Amino acid sequence: MAQMKRGANVALTREIPDLKGLVVGVRWNAGAETVLADNLVLAAILCDRPGHAISDESFVFFNQLSSPDGSVQQLTEALDGDNEQLEIDLADVPADVERIVVVLYVNDGPAQRRTLGRLRSCVVRVLNLDGNTELVRSEELATGLRDETALALGEVYRHDGWKFRVLGDGYANGVADIAADYGITL
Repeated sequence: MAQMKRGANVALTREIPDLKGLVVGVRWNAGAETVLADNLVLAAILCDRPGHAISDESFVFFNQLSSPDGSVQQLTEALDGDNEQLEIDLADVPADVERIVVVLYVNDGPAQRRTLGRLRSCVVRVLNLDGNTELVRSEELATGLRDETALALGEVYRHDGWKFRVLGDGYANGVADIAADYGITL
């Protein structure tokens, strides 16, 4: 297991040439902020080379649990201590998808006025789908968060095989900022 800082990347398929799939999990601790914890949403965006969503249907979240091609799916039950998990079948990812961005955001509604700055901890992990062995884990991403209501956690991307990069980029206006950044119509 390697712990990675923001901006660091690892060549997954160079290290594990027969890697077929991944589980990307996120763990958070909101302390007594149960409204915040209950309204955090893990999502994935399948993007083309310039970094825009392939389509609006390429946004995988609680209302759309799978990408159109089935290569990225939100798991209904997270395992091994994660709060939420996504499964990525690398062989089924369409050729026009260059990166899969994993984001966390505060859902609107009861959690209004809640920010990610209230999180005590937030870590993203990448596991080998075959056996759920942890491959990498991010550094603590909650550190330094203040008024953000969304966070780009990391991305799985193509570059001489498949790589993973820790992002840790915060957004002040939640899912609306994410949608604007990646060209998604909400």
